[in-house]
Amino acid sequence: MKKLELKFTNQDGKTVNYSIDKPVEPVDTATVNAAMDEILQQNAFTSSGGDLVAKKSARIVERIVEEVEMQ
Repeated sequence: MKKLELKFTNQDGKTVNYSIDKPVEPVDTATVNAAMDEILQQNAFTSSGGDLVAKKSARIVERIVEEVEMQ
């Protein structure tokens, strides 16, 4: 399953991650940047280390699970 992971910096200088399941692909960089800017402007989320103060990064993360046969 793929996720879009948004990373922000909070007031304490720590990284805060938010994940969105099943992102639209291909990912539109401008749209992701605009959404992250809007999250910051609206002060939409907070963290244990205070408000979010800056964008850090965004990435697509894919997790592949392969079962191992047990004998």
